[in-house]
Amino acid sequence: MYFHDKRLQYPVRVETPDPLFARQLQQAIGGVEGEIRVCLQYFFQAWGNRSPNPKYRDMLLHTATEEIGHIEMLATAVALNLEEAPLSLQESAAEANPVVSAVMGGERPRHVVEGMLQRHLLSSGLAAMPVNSDGVPFDCSHIYASGNLAGDMFANVAAEATGRVLATRLYNAAHDPGMKDMLSFLIARDTMHQQQWLAVIEETGGSAALPIPNSFDQSLEKQEFSYVFMGTDVNNVAPPEGRFNTGPSLDGKGQFSTIQSMPMGEVPVLGPARPASGAQAEQIGAAGVTKR
Repeated sequence: MYFHDKRLQYPVRVETPDPLFARQLQQAIGGVEGEIRVCLQYFFQAWGNRSPNPKYRDMLLHTATEEIGHIEMLATAVALNLEEAPLSLQESAAEANPVVSAVMGGERPRHVVEGMLQRHLLSSGLAAMPVNSDGVPFDCSHIYASGNLAGDMFANVAAEATGRVLATRLYNAAHDPGMKDMLSFLIARDTMHQQQWLAVIEETGGSAALPIPNSFDQSLEKQEFSYVFMGTDVNNVAPPEGRFNTGPSLDGKGQFSTIQSMPMGEVPVLGPARPASGAQAEQIGAAGVTKR
């Protein structure tokens, strides 16, 4: 059960509406790094949580609900940036960060940029939508809720890391002081969320709980390959040495080493194409192929 407070979690103010920046903010709403993604990821992890300690489910629910507030803030920011904004993006693109200007307003056809604004106008009345900066709808294909607490926490660290990268890029692209202030808050929350997921990993065993899942009997895996880094350079040049291939493994159960990867299987041989499969006649019942 959830309750709503109509006040925003943090103030959202826009002094100078900027439709180009509104488009960029859409990535933080419906992009692969966005708030819809982490919100639903944490909710589904919580709803399916089977940990004997209910605090992890509760923690996930608290943070997932906070992420709804972040979506609300960003949606408000998009709407305010579209409010009374010029319907031409030429001026906004020219004033944007040079890299952003090149990608969003210069090197890409201008009609693509203005098309996003028209979509906001026609589909939402100049309001935010559950899409990314290119107008692609959010589709949940990158939400990870495996049912494995440790695995989910690592996925959450990655989600918050990529989200914080995006937020810092938006901060650098922003010109409006209100937008910088809002993004500064969101960046701080990303910092905390990275830390809390890492803290859960530490609290539940850290590297000693590896590999994930630690419930699988490792004697059933090909253990001669469990801690071996495989070099794949075509000229047999040895890979550089690093923590990833020298010394004890992070879980303390093995020793890292390096080998040159070599084929261990055979060349695959497939049977002939089936009749009525649309293949060439020469492929169907091809000579020299043994039917299994």
